[in-house]
Amino acid sequence: MEIRYGSDRNGLLCGYLFEGGEGGAKGVPLDLAQAIAWLGNGRAKSAADFVWLHFNLSDAAAEACIRKQLPDVVPEFFEALHEGSRSTRIEDAHDTLIAVVNDVAYEFAFDPAEIASLWMNLGPHMAISARSHPLRSIDRMRDAVKNGKPLPSSIAFLNTLLHEQGDVLVRIVRDATVKVDVIEDKFLVGRLQNRRADLGQLRRVLVRLQRLLAPEPGALFRLLRLPPQWISEHDLEELRQVTEEFSLTIRDLSELKERIKLLQEEIAAQVSEQTNQSVFTLTVVTVLALPINIVAGLLGMNVGGIPLAEYHHGFFVVVAIIVVFTALAGWYVYRKK
Repeated sequence: MEIRYGSDRNGLLCGYLFEGGEGGAKGVPLDLAQAIAWLGNGRAKSAADFVWLHFNLSDAAAEACIRKQLPDVVPEFFEALHEGSRSTRIEDAHDTLIAVVNDVAYEFAFDPAEIASLWMNLGPHMAISARSHPLRSIDRMRDAVKNGKPLPSSIAFLNTLLHEQGDVLVRIVRDATVKVDVIEDKFLVGRLQNRRADLGQLRRVLVRLQRLLAPEPGALFRLLRLPPQWISEHDLEELRQVTEEFSLTIRDLSELKERIKLLQEEIAAQVSEQTNQSVFTLTVVTVLALPINIVAGLLGMNVGGIPLAEYHHGFFVVVAIIVVFTALAGWYVYRKK
């Protein structure tokens, strides 16, 4: 059966049922009505069986649909949707995990505006994810599930998503490092041109990423200390590994940000030195032109008694005086330098 999704009715982007025990199962596509029927079915479910529903919050009907059709979604999920702060966090609310995960846009181009949030409600048999803009990690996971990737549990869903997010972040750090290497090479050979704006944009992106993503390892470690009862030891161990890998990536991001800062300081120092050299050159020209300006000003006054006015070689005498004083001024300036 082919499932078609759209935002004209309920904002559901995709839905999958994972039913196959601890070994994991491929996702079976299903619509909202089928998901609600499966969740409301009174028959016993395996501890690992769950439904994943992914919503588009830019559709006005999505939140209302979640509130009305999915009563197991806890109130804290809706509170998170409307909070002003969108720093990454994962917390336990009534034995349900509420996660706010920040991710980059699908077509990320190192623009700070292309970073947005993904909200999740995770229980033992239901995983709800919602976003307002297309995000790379969740869309990559959606493609993987569509192509047959098995998920053993709802926490395995979270672990896989965090793995995808870590891979995306590693790729961003790698691409940013390449950009910084190119700018640094151009700086060393004196062909920097107008790349200072590129460095500033890169640093703004990395600063925002670090500010939004830095709380994530801490939130995961707090969850690992007091996990809900329904999370298995295997899933906790996977979550622990994801947390450690993510912490290393955040550290690499911070180091790259500091490298950009140092490069910006070197460029600023070079620009300042070039400015000082230009000011010095202008000062030298002004000092060297001072004698001729003074003499021209004095001799150009329309008054009587101007010396050498009747002398046949007066012009050459004045030129000689100007040359001597200009030479003395030049010698004085270069000696001071």
